[in-house]
Amino acid sequence: MNKNNRKWIENAAGRKVPSEVNGHPVIPYQGIGKYLPKGRKYGPPIPSCKDFPADGNKQVVSLKEALIKSGLHDGMTISTHHHFRNGDFLANMIFDIAHELGIKNLRWFPSASFPCHEHLIPYLEDGTIHHIEGSMNGPLGRFTSEGKMKGIGVLRSHGGRYQAVQDGEVHIDIAVIGAGKADPFGNANGLEGPSATGLLGFALADSQYADKVIVVTDHMVPFPCVPWQIQGNYVDYTVEIEKLGDPEKIISGTTRITRSPDRLYLAELTAQFCDATGIIHDGFSFQTGAGGTSLAVSDYFARIMRKKGIKARFARGGSNKYLVSMLEEGMIEYILDGQTFDLEGIRSMAENPHHTWTSPFTSYNYHSKGNFAGMVDVVILGATEVDLDFNANVVTHSDGYLLHGIGGWQNCLFSKTVILPVPLFRDRIPIIVDQVTTLCGPGELIDVVVTERGIAVNPRRKDLLGKARQAGLPLKTMAELKDMADSICGIPDKPEFEDQPVAVIKWVDGTVIDTVRKIKTG
Repeated sequence: MNKNNRKWIENAAGRKVPSEVNGHPVIPYQGIGKYLPKGRKYGPPIPSCKDFPADGNKQVVSLKEALIKSGLHDGMTISTHHHFRNGDFLANMIFDIAHELGIKNLRWFPSASFPCHEHLIPYLEDGTIHHIEGSMNGPLGRFTSEGKMKGIGVLRSHGGRYQAVQDGEVHIDIAVIGAGKADPFGNANGLEGPSATGLLGFALADSQYADKVIVVTDHMVPFPCVPWQIQGNYVDYTVEIEKLGDPEKIISGTTRITRSPDRLYLAELTAQFCDATGIIHDGFSFQTGAGGTSLAVSDYFARIMRKKGIKARFARGGSNKYLVSMLEEGMIEYILDGQTFDLEGIRSMAENPHHTWTSPFTSYNYHSKGNFAGMVDVVILGATEVDLDFNANVVTHSDGYLLHGIGGWQNCLFSKTVILPVPLFRDRIPIIVDQVTTLCGPGELIDVVVTERGIAVNPRRKDLLGKARQAGLPLKTMAELKDMADSICGIPDKPEFEDQPVAVIKWVDGTVIDTVRKIKTG
């Protein structure tokens, strides 16, 4: 569509979204649970064993050869996963090869990007990559916000990504899966090798639905590679390279609780709220992240559980040494792990049968017969902004720049209680605002906002409000929190945008909930 003739649609959240994105019609957000999918799941081409070596050896000499044999050509969709995080070499290698071969207009479909992928900006500029459909982080987000990408970016949650592939919304031509350990047949895991990541769950949909699947490793072992997280029966080619990534940036040797007194208080107040309202009870379940504040919440949970002599039925991961220590101490019966954040997590996953592998399909896929998210009693999440109606933003900042991905954040909103521990302000910029810059999660799904100056409970949750008031916790309204932030920081100027969409935010059901517009500069 000509930019001057672009049509906009107002969705059920009152946000304007483009009628089409990258030549495809858009389904606007219709409300929680209102859009129901139709049809059947997408199916990749049916293969035949006659087309593969009888001895099971699918190994070729180089990634370049594997890409050529997979039919790499203009306009294809290439998928990668983010288990290598900021230590990823593989995604950069793929597009180095594509550029060398003169391939153009590729759609890159990562489960997330990291600052290390700034390497790809020249390929976005010269048209090797047309656009990115995946959570954008750091330099790529800034590049997109400034309107420099040729196409429109599409951001999805982890579950939304699986849903998009399963439903046929995104057709992956070539999936490139990096694995810490693999065999020539294509069985692979992330548990061992110099580039071990722990899990490969974010590559599951890619392996199942892509037309061609390439497994790349820097630790090839004789068949069988066990246990396998990726099954070789889905794989077309295998490649051994010298190095998949930087181990120090792939996974940290350790994860650390915040040392900030304000953040520690935030975590302690969050745990106190969960204790006082009865969320922490024998057999409960929880999910926290791997950031410093979230780790501190886990630690305070452990103290309360230890004191009361209770245990959790399960914790949803990303796993880390704090969850592992709780598992090994008997305070958690199971870790249901989606990704592994430190070496202790990898060790536990390899050794402990109660440290269980999960994937975006089991945990988050909204177009399935139920998922794990709704079984979690409490989830602790972050946000860049929260507004007076409890709507939250996780992808842009108050300056309008797209600098973060969604991850599993949207999917976790379906947990029984959703708590956002956030500082009242960051760098003297208020976190509580009149209206979020970018809507990622509807306020009706967010139950509690905890700040160092008080706790706001969504009026929908009268049960929590009554218990918190009875416990004497420092309750505030969102308006009161905003007034406090504004009195300390003042009210910053709102960013100015041009009438050009640079990215759209998908909701968990594949509809479009909001638009990121080009930042007005100069």
